[in-house]
Amino acid sequence: MPMDFYKQISDNKRMTYFLFLAFFVLIGVLAFLFSYLLGGFNIYGLSYFMIFGFLTIIFALVSYYTCDSIVTFVSGAKEAPQEQFKQLHNIIEEMCIAGGIKKPRVFVIDDTAINAFATGRDPEHSVVCVTTGSLTRLSRDELQGVIAHELSHIKNYDIRTMTIATVLVGVAVLLSDLILRFAFYSKGSSDSKDSKFFIILLVVAIILAALTPIIAELIKLSVSRKREFMADAGSAELTRNPLGLASALEKINKDKEPLEAANKATAHLYIADPLKGQKLFMASWFSTHPPIEERISALKGMK
Repeated sequence: MPMDFYKQISDNKRMTYFLFLAFFVLIGVLAFLFSYLLGGFNIYGLSYFMIFGFLTIIFALVSYYTCDSIVTFVSGAKEAPQEQFKQLHNIIEEMCIAGGIKKPRVFVIDDTAINAFATGRDPEHSVVCVTTGSLTRLSRDELQGVIAHELSHIKNYDIRTMTIATVLVGVAVLLSDLILRFAFYSKGSSDSKDSKFFIILLVVAIILAALTPIIAELIKLSVSRKREFMADAGSAELTRNPLGLASALEKINKDKEPLEAANKATAHLYIADPLKGQKLFMASWFSTHPPIEERISALKGMK
């Protein structure tokens, strides 16, 4: 039975809200534990929750306004002149007109692997980047499907969602690291240091701090995987040709060449996992993308 893409989109949106709520709860618990282990809940009249909130906002704003520059720099991407990459620009312009969005800045990564990504904070400040391998090894219909997928990420504000998710992961990991550092040196309050409650809380803090990086990463990757199905559906809607993207994904699936410029911090941004061939413990849990076979099957069910 063909997958109902649009029901999946609705379900994914609800799940995304839940995942972000889980993020904030996790950070709140970490802030509580950290403040308790420091011996109180305020400093100079300011609660630790206010301090952590202020620092989180600063961190988020810096990441929010510079994410496109950071990602393109880390990826080794170069801006693609229109006179040199006419077909690429033409396809992007066609899909932007179909989607009713502003044309993003266009970048290219000099790599023979087939892949692409989008980043930025909103459709007005966005970037689409493809590898030279995508330009030389994909047909026009396949490249159009890939571009439409990335533009769907932009149109649906997935780029903003993933930026915020990455920031929240960073904050959670930072707090967990601080808890581990302070846990063994905590003085607590004079009334509770030797109490059973303090000992229990200390143990919980250490366990939670040790698990938080894993939990936070799993939540981020879950958001990323769900967004890929939504962007596939968006690509089919823009191009009216789901088989174009399905064919491109088949070529990507057969391509065993990893993308040299990719790393674990940026892997979730790409249309398909760029870190091919890496054997990871519990790979299905830590995968940045859903199985390509499932995506291809769903797209073929839309024809």
